[in-house]
Amino acid sequence: MSEPILRAQKLDAADELAGLRAKFVLDEVVYLDGNSLGALPAAVPARMEDVVRRQWGSLRIRSWDESGWWTAPERIGDRIAPLVGAAPGQIVVGDSTSVNVFKALVAAVRLAGEGRDEIVVDATTFPTDGYIAESAARMTGCTLRPATPAEVPDVVTGRTAAVLLNHVDYRTGRLHDLPGLTAAVHEAGAVVVWDLCHSAGALPVGLDEHGVDLAVGCTYKYLNGGPGSPAFLYVRRELQDRFDSPLPGWNSHTEPFGMRPAYEPAAGAVRGRVGTPDILSMLALEAALEVWEGVPIDAVRAKSLALTDFFLECVAAYVPEGAVESLTPVAHAERGSQVALHCPGAGDVMKRLIENGVVGDFRPPDVLRFGFTPLYVGFADVERAARILAGTLS
Repeated sequence: MSEPILRAQKLDAADELAGLRAKFVLDEVVYLDGNSLGALPAAVPARMEDVVRRQWGSLRIRSWDESGWWTAPERIGDRIAPLVGAAPGQIVVGDSTSVNVFKALVAAVRLAGEGRDEIVVDATTFPTDGYIAESAARMTGCTLRPATPAEVPDVVTGRTAAVLLNHVDYRTGRLHDLPGLTAAVHEAGAVVVWDLCHSAGALPVGLDEHGVDLAVGCTYKYLNGGPGSPAFLYVRRELQDRFDSPLPGWNSHTEPFGMRPAYEPAAGAVRGRVGTPDILSMLALEAALEVWEGVPIDAVRAKSLALTDFFLECVAAYVPEGAVESLTPVAHAERGSQVALHCPGAGDVMKRLIENGVVGDFRPPDVLRFGFTPLYVGFADVERAARILAGTLS
């Protein structure tokens, strides 16, 4: 038996989170695409049966009160809060990531006040964040300035109103310095907005600890909320009374059923709500989040690093030299929960991997991405994936 296989067996035997695998619906495929769509938690189907048949089918309109539909955005936000280092009452769930980025970025410019007319956006960002930043700049009369996260401390000035950054680079898996960059933005007097799509549920974030102003994250990746599950918006408590959403709606009104023509925002994180919540997907997310009960995020991070370390070891041991090159930093402080490999013909390589039972994904022109969700990925999975990758490239 090879050394990597023996190592995988020992690591799996010592894995404190191994028991969580039973809480997911899994098959024989090695699923390393949780950084795009998390696996199905086993509790979700039965919960949705109840939501559809009893809460909607029988109780109908009464479920807004009797089933807790109306309070779901804040209740589920409070379940997410510990996973990103936030106290209760600062996260609201609803709308898509894109809509929440728009709300947060425009509100950030308004929070910054007069005399600041520049938005700095992560030049390496997921494209939608860039599109929204450009639109927000037009709407608010700001200049848009792209900069890499490393450049941010040198480019923020007294003109800067808001800075939009990604915690983890979606393409390479690089983890950016949230505490240091937040401090640099604040030193310039600007407001920071963090996109947590590739870090929420994979590693500690520390929103409260590091004084983050606003943050947005999706819930269908490492939080396993299901395809299109609603995103979340974090508004630091000290800023909530000044949070001025560009999308005021009846759900965020201080008297939502008063039907008054003049808008008066509610207090607290509720200001981040807009219209009627997407209840079916929201309650699927709530059921999915139950797998996190009693799971410390520090333990998740420790396993994530061990998984990605082991994958890189196995790739080095199995894959022909020069066939792939890792784009993901070796240093733990700079690594998220994915490994990105540069590989000629990556699109075709990924198709063959999927045919052989290893599911990752591909980003043009030549990047293989493998996401490691510690709640259900084991070390034997990692070894098998590297071995099949080597066979595919041989």
